[in-house]
Formats: sequence, C-alpha cells, structure tokens
Amino acid sequence: MINQGLNFFLTDYRTVLKNLSAEALKSCSAQQWTAVKFNYNSYFCKMDYPSKVLAKAVDEISGLPGIGRKTALRLALHLLKQPNSRAMGLGNSLISLVNDIKYCKECHNFSDFEICDICSNSKRSDELICIVEDVRDVIAIENTGKYKGKYLILGGKISPMEGVGPNQLNIPSIEKKLNEGKVREFIFALSATMEGDTTAYYIYKKFKNSGVTFSSIARGIAVGDELEYADEISLGRSIVNRLPYNEKD
Repeated sequence: MINQGLNFFLTDYRTVLKNLSAEALKSCSAQQWTAVKFNYNSYFCKMDYPSKVLAKAVDEISGLPGIGRKTALRLALHLLKQPNSRAMGLGNSLISLVNDIKYCKECHNFSDFEICDICSNSKRSDELICIVEDVRDVIAIENTGKYKGKYLILGGKISPMEGVGPNQLNIPSIEKKLNEGKVREFIFALSATMEGDTTAYYIYKKFKNSGVTFSSIARGIAVGDELEYADEISLGRSIVNRLPYNEKD
C-alpha cells in the first residue's frame, strides 16, 4: 500500500494523503519520507515566471544559504528596479570575489595578496598563534581589539558525521609553524561543541611534546546573560574556572 501511494504521489500529493492510512504513514522509511518531503516542496513551491532569465536568476539566488525562492524573487525584482549600474556593480564584485580572492600562505585567511595584512604586520606577535575554524572567527576576534598575535585557520573541524577528518584540515600548517621555531603558544578558539573539542584534543595530542604551550579561550557566562537561562556545562565551567574579583572588571 505504501509503495503504491508513494508512486501515485508523483501526480498528486493531496490524493496520496487520502489513500494512505495512519498506520501506513507510520511505517514510512527515512528514504520514503525524503521522497514525500521532496515532492511536497515541488508541488507547493512551484512558481511560474514570465521570463526564463528571471527564473534563472531566482534559481541562482535561492541557492544561497538562508534564501528561499520567494526571497530570491523579491531580491531579483528589487535589482530590476535599480539603475543598471547597481546591478552591474553587484555582478562585477561577485566575479571579482571568485577570480581575485587569494588565500594567505601563512594562515589561510582571505587576502588580496599572497600574505594577508595580519601576517605581514610587523607589530603582530609571531610567538602567539590563535587556531580558529574559519575566516568568520578571525573577524570576530579582530573586532574585540584585544588580540595582538597571528592566526591559523583550520578550514573546519573534525566531524565524522559530515565526513571531515584531520586530513581535510590545515593541520600540517601547525607543524610548519613549529618547525619555524617562533611560536611559543597556540590558543584554541574553536566552537564549544563536541566537534570543536575533538579537533582541539586531536591537535593537542599530536603536538603536545613539541615544547609549545597550548591554551584555550575562556568559556563561561556571557555578559548580560541571566544565570537561570545558562546551560549547565557553561555554568559549571564558570564556577570551576572562577577568577579573583577585580573592581576594575
């Protein structure tokens, strides 16, 4: 019954729901439900456009993270209402982004040159390296104005569920930094997740005998948060790693 219903689903989603009993719906496998959801979206999200050019633009825009087809349509129509120079400027900037962006040879940050501004800055310390997952983390830390060292971007974190292992990360760059003999401390600024902790632990175990200090950014209660809403792990770490009270804090 379930297979017959799913095959019939290709022609009419509503008819399937009428033909499938509650027991049959409960017996659906994960693959069958994937087919149901896919065809549901296809049935109810189908749009007809007056122009193939507009349809193509909507398809491309909706492929961006967090943007659905309705939002993509609004953006496309908005661009059509703007002066041609506005849309051309956006298109040229995207082309330049793809063709002209470079990766820093030292830290793997985005750059306009082979060496990024941070790594080429003589005022930044070579002895302090902050290990992060991606460029967004560098931007977040730089916005604090409190860090004067350099960075090393891993390009992700170890996640067996997503098929990401140590070989897919920029871990060899850590060994390169160690061989240069300038680094005295590596700071882990990774996500407070199982994957982030696994990545930090793997790197520490691999290089713990190198004579370099490994540290991690502090974790605890965020400024402005109420204690009653804090999760148990963060609250527990805040208590265990408490600091002396300073009236200047």
